[in-house]
Amino acid sequence: MDVVTLGETMVLLVPTSVGPLRYAGQFEKTIGGAESNMAIGLARLGHQVGWISRLGNDEFGLYVRNFIRGEGVDTSRVIFDDLHPTAVFFKERQLGQEPRIYYYRKGSAASCMTPEDLDESYITQAQFLYITGITPALSASCEATVDRAIELARRNGLTVVFDPNIRLKLWSKEEARRVLIDVASRCDIVMPGFEEGEILTGEQTPEKIAACLLANGARVVVVKLGERGAYFATPEQSEYVEGFPVKQIVDPIGAGDAFAAGFLSGLLRGWTYREAVRLGNRTGAYALTVAGDVEGLPFWSQIEPQKSGNQVTR
Repeated sequence: MDVVTLGETMVLLVPTSVGPLRYAGQFEKTIGGAESNMAIGLARLGHQVGWISRLGNDEFGLYVRNFIRGEGVDTSRVIFDDLHPTAVFFKERQLGQEPRIYYYRKGSAASCMTPEDLDESYITQAQFLYITGITPALSASCEATVDRAIELARRNGLTVVFDPNIRLKLWSKEEARRVLIDVASRCDIVMPGFEEGEILTGEQTPEKIAACLLANGARVVVVKLGERGAYFATPEQSEYVEGFPVKQIVDPIGAGDAFAAGFLSGLLRGWTYREAVRLGNRTGAYALTVAGDVEGLPFWSQIEPQKSGNQVTR
């Protein structure tokens, strides 16, 4: 196993029409979840990934499990919950604007994850543990589960990678900062978006955000900067890595998860941080060109022939 991750994945319903959901009559069904998006992205790049979660013992739960398993991600540690449902969310399409997201996830099976759901022998097969700030926002038991996963990973020598992925529909900026800056202090690699870095540190430049998170305990910080690319820093080096031009952005949702998959793929291949960040920029750009959270994630066969190129093409 290369990477193990844990978190909630929901059924995503997207209307076939553009405009307010109240007028939508038909929907297309897929899935969405930051951790499983990243896991699918890594699997498509040729890596072995495991995803831990709870799903409702219902048709939506079976659909989510089968979808993720069908993408080559190991789902053997997924628990089916008889008492709580699989969550759903809707994406309202708007011309020329980012889609609006509506969650129906309170009381979901995944929000009932507990530290007892974790199998230490399973986690220790991996080189990396990947977590996000979404999971601790779901419930107190989910926060405890993330804490336990970090503890198990650190005890067994895994590298812990943290994407804050702050969702302000789940909690306030103040609560997110309080919880997630503590989580970040126990992780080796921290990968905030620029606005997330501002929330966590109060700083307003990539350099100062990275310096603050390094002082907080991280060994590596990567600040994602959208079309500008990304900035990474360690105690010894720092550098801006330019992004890849995208002719037409179709859907920005999931690009950060795609970046994480590319970055981790680079590290697993033994590349330098700069090379890994550049691969993350490329995979993130691919995700922008297709509607859906996972549909645009590239395969290694798409990446390899143009590794040195400067523009994303399909």
